[in-house]
Amino acid sequence: MPNAPEDPRAAGSAAPDPAAPVHHREDLDPRRSSRDRSWPPVPEALPAPVIDNHCHLDFADGEEGLSISEHVARAAEAGITAQITIGSDREAALWTARLVGAEDCPPSLRGGVAVHPNEAALHARGHDHEGRELIGLDEALAEIDSLVRGPGMVVVGETGLDWFRTSRKDEQARSAQIDAFRHHIALAKETGLPMQIHDRDAHADVLEVLDADGAPERTVLHCFSGDVEFARECVARGFYLSFAGNVTFKNAQNLRDALADVGLGRVMVETDAPFLTPVPYRGRPNSSYLIPHTMATIAEVTGTDLGAACERIAATTREVYGWPAA
Repeated sequence: MPNAPEDPRAAGSAAPDPAAPVHHREDLDPRRSSRDRSWPPVPEALPAPVIDNHCHLDFADGEEGLSISEHVARAAEAGITAQITIGSDREAALWTARLVGAEDCPPSLRGGVAVHPNEAALHARGHDHEGRELIGLDEALAEIDSLVRGPGMVVVGETGLDWFRTSRKDEQARSAQIDAFRHHIALAKETGLPMQIHDRDAHADVLEVLDADGAPERTVLHCFSGDVEFARECVARGFYLSFAGNVTFKNAQNLRDALADVGLGRVMVETDAPFLTPVPYRGRPNSSYLIPHTMATIAEVTGTDLGAACERIAATTREVYGWPAA
């Protein structure tokens, strides 16, 4: 792959072949073949449309891989009328730029790109977990600076801090994550785009960096993972909380408590697909069309009629991303 980012607007550019995604969930899932890889059924459509503001269409999953058009069609059938697909490593970012920048990209798709915090640590080290050589962190960030300004891009992300997969005690890795996070904060403010944050076991440090540098006007805690106190801290700063399928998990009472406490005012919904498939299909392949299960929990936890909850969340999502129009 060339070091310079590929221009998705170049002559002959088209959406990448969805039959050959750049990643596969099985490569990251320790259960691999032991899990149920059949696709869940399409649920009853939501009473009002919503937007999946964070998914990863660059990942394949399931016994039969779905094409981009099939993901989009199933989502529409379930009342999810738009999706934002996120490229969070170099290969996925280039793929995402080609997809959303192509003339034949489905009009309901938009994209976002960034150097994921764990990827930032690898670029700083110069090689991945298998020992394959990587470009340096500065060069990787420069590619993102170019790609995020391309057609179809609506967000900088996902960026942030992750002390679960990358040890906070590793000085090089910690510095790389913080440096990359600060770079993305500046990029979001420079471009006027919202920013999606990946925060895993790093709540206090995420807030410390945002407070020190000044958060972008539209800052989203993607796949919110905190408790009531952290949710209050985020909302008090004007941030938005995006809830994924794990809010339906039995062991995620902290997420439901946080959601109940802050209400729907600054809340959005996502899948993080192909990960975090909501109950009752936890562990099986995930796609935007399964959001109705997550929305049912969001409505129940906040004591809101499902249709009203959908309308409120959709309005917030349009406000944050400036797209798509109502």
